[in-house]
Amino acid sequence: MYSHDVLIIGAGLAGMRAALSARQGGADVAVISKVHPVRSHSNAAQGGINAALEHAGDDWRDHAYDTVKGSDYLGDQDAIEVMCREAGSEVIQMEHYGVTFSRDEAGRLGTRAFGGQGKARTFFVADFTGQALLHVLYEQIMRAGVRVYEEWLVLELIIEDGECAGAVVMEIRSGDVHVIRAKAVIIAAGGLGRVFEPSTNALVCTGDGMGLAYRAGAPLMDMEMVQYHPTTLKGSGVLITEGARGEGAHLLNSEGQRFMERYAPNMMELASRDVVSRAEQTEINAGRGIDGCVLLDMRHLGERLIRERLTQILDIARDFANVNLLEEPVPIRPGMHYQMGGVKTDVDGQTQLPGLYAAGEAACVSVHGGNRLGANSLLDTLVFGRRSGEHAAEMSRAKAQKDLDDSAADGQKAHIQRLLDNERNGDMFGQIRLDMGRAMNDHLAVYRNQAGMESALDTVRQLRERYRSVYVQDKGRTWNTNLVFTLELGFMLDSAEAITLSAIERKESRGAHTREDYPERDDETWMKHILVRQTQDGPALDYMPVAITQWEPQVRSY
Repeated sequence: MYSHDVLIIGAGLAGMRAALSARQGGADVAVISKVHPVRSHSNAAQGGINAALEHAGDDWRDHAYDTVKGSDYLGDQDAIEVMCREAGSEVIQMEHYGVTFSRDEAGRLGTRAFGGQGKARTFFVADFTGQALLHVLYEQIMRAGVRVYEEWLVLELIIEDGECAGAVVMEIRSGDVHVIRAKAVIIAAGGLGRVFEPSTNALVCTGDGMGLAYRAGAPLMDMEMVQYHPTTLKGSGVLITEGARGEGAHLLNSEGQRFMERYAPNMMELASRDVVSRAEQTEINAGRGIDGCVLLDMRHLGERLIRERLTQILDIARDFANVNLLEEPVPIRPGMHYQMGGVKTDVDGQTQLPGLYAAGEAACVSVHGGNRLGANSLLDTLVFGRRSGEHAAEMSRAKAQKDLDDSAADGQKAHIQRLLDNERNGDMFGQIRLDMGRAMNDHLAVYRNQAGMESALDTVRQLRERYRSVYVQDKGRTWNTNLVFTLELGFMLDSAEAITLSAIERKESRGAHTREDYPERDDETWMKHILVRQTQDGPALDYMPVAITQWEPQVRSY
């Protein structure tokens, strides 16, 4: 039996920022992660973090407006104001902790332009900003004495008397199942990219946090809003940072045209991600692509700039596509990248389930709405990670620990044994996941329609039935990654169903949700969030109004 004031599920930027602030608030804090903390997917964030610094002649209100517009007016404006107002102090705090941000010629913090924003306000560390932030935060939580359960998998949240009181967990090394008591639990387990195939996301991004909250009774919100990044590498789906376009890269079609002038004549390649992805897909569908791709051209930027500011993607293009960015353009296409939806929270990370918080990509505050601006994700993790940690620590001081015993783990022990007992007549996890990923990518990508989404939903539900008899080949307990992947698949199927149900329900086009059968945005009917909650009778949909403070919805153009 283990016990802490605050238990944080996930060791990426949101999780470690929450851990640090909760520890600074005087709480006994633990972080549990299925990978070593610096292997968390926050590592993959390349381009930067947004903030409007006054001394740089910027204003947080302008950042907030760009974010509201980028969200296609589905983002909650009160939450967006909080994020943008606190952005500058958070970036400066990260520098004080030791993040070596790139600087300009005068020695000040440097910025680059990112899509959908009227000003260059993206602070960066070359093209590995997430990695730099992640390593510094890991140093800070080690210094603060935060306990880390490294390479442990969370199986279930424990709900006692209507409150979250801890979690059932499995130590991957031994296969042993344990109970961790906690006065507050913060879900910071990241995204669900592997629900789609391909994806820019790491193999660990399996929607665990969303699935845990969903099964415990907390609603998921905005799940239909799945971001396809405009520049993912042909074949592998590896991310090519938006920082490349921020530094001036061009998008070209098969005729050598900078086609964005047809779709976003003012901002060109730096329009918001949903606009650029649709433009690329339109060019490809019209026959002006090259083998299902368009080209990203950086040759005119020069070797010095590329080697100084885009060194990681120079290596990625060479290693994964055999392309030398200094001499030739690289083939790219839209690819699944980010989930704008997640566990519904308020601005302090609180869910609708007492004692349960969420932050980062697993959460939906909602600051991203229908479309996230590039470099707002790292900001989201830090601002709301900190706020959830502070609030959870404060709440835990006035709360008694629930008296749990190891019997709370009995249900999960029995579930694992059932999986191990399944005969070989079922599929292994890999085939089910691949069938799910391909169906989601085929029918819930840049363009969607009713028939395709209903087909995807049917596939997901058939796969759920196949999952009941899934075959786990490895019957051992020690480092049984076959079992771990199979358990993760259950969370992915929950996420896939929530996405498809929400997408079918939203009968309009807004942000990343572009329907061929409902091509227009419908503010009169659909200026609202869609929530999905698990019930005894299956998933149930509900609605919630969008919070509007000062920016009324307008026609969105770039």
